[in-house]
Formats: sequence, structure tokens, C-alpha cells
Amino acid sequence: MKAFLLTAVTVSALVMAGQAEANQALASKSGCLACHGVDKKILGPAFKDVAAKYKGDASAPAKLIAKVKAGGSGVWGPMPMPANSPQVKDADIATIVKWILSL
Repeated sequence: MKAFLLTAVTVSALVMAGQAEANQALASKSGCLACHGVDKKILGPAFKDVAAKYKGDASAPAKLIAKVKAGGSGVWGPMPMPANSPQVKDADIATIVKWILSL
């Protein structure tokens, strides 16, 4: 039984790691990593800083999806974030936002 549980946990961890890499690749393909780093600020805030700011905020996914789609400025400084819709599909934006908030 212990071997089964260990195997199940290991497989789950590998699947989650694979999903995280796929989501980071989606963010890269969508142009997000041109202005944001996972761990460091580039032009926009680091994704980990965004996750920390919105931790525990149940309305964060909807707010951030809307922000990514429409663009804006002022929350993280004067540098505006351009609108990303319709260039990036709504489903991809939702996936990327969910990934960012999981960091």
C-alpha cells in the first residue's frame, strides 16, 4: 500500500510539473514573458509578485482575466500593459491567469 501511495504521489507531482511547464510555455508563446518574469520584474511585475498580491482573493481570477484582456496601468506603476484580446484566446488567458495565481 505504501508503494502504491508513493507511486501515486510521484505521478501526481510529475503531472503537475508538466502542466506548470506547459502553462509557462503558453505564457511565453502568448508574449507575456516579454514583459514579465516568473521570479523577477521586467517591465511588468514578476508573476510571483502578482500571485502574492492576490493570494486569498477569490475575485482575483476574474479581475486579472479582465485586466489582461483590456490592458491598463497604475496598479504596478506607470508602465501600461497593452490589451491582449483578441490576439490571445480567452481560454488561454484564463489558463495563464490560473497558472500565475498558483505560483
